[in-house]
Amino acid sequence: MTQPARYSTFAEFWPFYLREHSKPRTRALHYVGTTLVVLIAVYAVLAGHWWWLLAMPVAGYFFAWLAHFTVEKNRPATFTYPLWSLGADFKMWWLWLTGRLGEELRKAGVR
Repeated sequence: MTQPARYSTFAEFWPFYLREHSKPRTRALHYVGTTLVVLIAVYAVLAGHWWWLLAMPVAGYFFAWLAHFTVEKNRPATFTYPLWSLGADFKMWWLWLTGRLGEELRKAGVR
């Protein structure tokens, strides 16, 4: 799918983001990375090892970019929309955890 020149709202970006994550393996690798980010953050705060926070982007982006370059074979949305992509990663992860992602995928046209 061709990306429009610019999205002006997160609501416009969200269906595009889901279509860019159309394969279950792509989403699974994102879930691994996002889960690691959350676990690292919790550990850093609880243990007081603040330098562990530096590992968060490495853990998150490693799995996400691995998914895009090897599974989905597309350009990560974070290159163009870094903040919306980060927010969408957590939104997708939370909807998956709570069992509500399927409807969002259907609305975005992902089978």
